[in-house]
Amino acid sequence: MPTQKNPQNRVEAAAEYSATEHSAIDSTHRVVNVCAVAIRNRDGLVLTVRKQGSDGFMMPGGKPEPGETPLQTACREVSEEIGLTPDPVRMRYLGTLEAAALNESGFTVRAETFEYAPTDEQYEQLATLVPQAEIAELRWVDPAMARPSDIAAQAPLNTEQIFPLLAATPVPRG
Repeated sequence: MPTQKNPQNRVEAAAEYSATEHSAIDSTHRVVNVCAVAIRNRDGLVLTVRKQGSDGFMMPGGKPEPGETPLQTACREVSEEIGLTPDPVRMRYLGTLEAAALNESGFTVRAETFEYAPTDEQYEQLATLVPQAEIAELRWVDPAMARPSDIAAQAPLNTEQIFPLLAATPVPRG
């Protein structure tokens, strides 16, 4: 079950979740701590990414750098991986979500998860994104997961936690 807090607005959410530092790997408990960002286009499709050397797709995001907050990590990773520069104020905190890790066998991934509401200009940019950094491929997916082939290619965090949340909520508008 996701841990969720409900700030009154995006500004409050950004301030609240920028205050906590985040560390990446807890080997004792076999947990990988990451930040994940769901970005939907105007049609409600969610952007997923496949890293080089991986067969599965996940949300843009990744592990924090030392001293970095979850919100800082989320913004940095989106910028590095897909070239979109998010405005932290437009991030909505979805919760701390957990599932089996896609790329770290025997580990659980614990993701501080955000949804980003692109600006009108950024919606246009979404159509022209190309993979950057360690990203090999981008894929737009319906969070309702109508096609079984989409489900098989997605990380457990996506199919078990993030997609159900997104499918139950409207696409954020600026």
